[in-house]
Amino acid sequence: MTDEKLARDGSTAGTTAPEQPVDMKQEVLKQLGGTSGMIYSTLPVVLFAVAVPFTSLPVAIGVAIAIAGALAVYRMWRGEKFMAAIGGVLGVAVAGGISAWTGSANDFFLIGIWASLAGAVATLISLAVRRPLTGVIWNAVHGNTHPWRADKSTLRAHDLATFTVMAVFAGRFIVRQWLYVADSTTGLAIADTATGFPLTAVAAVVVIWAFRRSTKRLITPADAEATR
Repeated sequence: MTDEKLARDGSTAGTTAPEQPVDMKQEVLKQLGGTSGMIYSTLPVVLFAVAVPFTSLPVAIGVAIAIAGALAVYRMWRGEKFMAAIGGVLGVAVAGGISAWTGSANDFFLIGIWASLAGAVATLISLAVRRPLTGVIWNAVHGNTHPWRADKSTLRAHDLATFTVMAVFAGRFIVRQWLYVADSTTGLAIADTATGFPLTAVAAVVVIWAFRRSTKRLITPADAEATR
């Protein structure tokens, strides 16, 4: 063995390989269920909007529920958990039930509209009382044992993350409510798709960044080992 090889081996002994950078785009897609997750959530809505102008409201609702059910069966066949797969069917069924009860195709989107308003109000209140919601959630996940609000950098990160989530919720509500008042079922379907997965991905990028920043600043290696 040459001196050069000995020197090279000695310089690397006892060291670990450098940590590979995380692809944030791939991480976000993974958290949201990937491209397939976007299809699962938007296809029943799109087909409902397509069917409404050409058939009766009950038939259009039935189409949406049938597609959601078929997607759920496919997801379970792929090995996904029952509750994760069936959640989309329940959401479409409840939305369809409200629409059938009121007799308005636009009311198919009513739950999403008011859920967006509720999300915007909740996140705004959490910012106003200086307890940004993403920080509260991060601390709860880690046992509510970390003084995250005392660390200014961590608090600012969660201020930004929670503000981003609030902006997404508020944007969804404003756009969808405007289209609802304008009686545009097609516009509501387009808005539901355009402001759904894409904006959620944007918010998720910021939230994941805030979570990782908090973990890096507040959780020591000893804490992490104890948790494991």
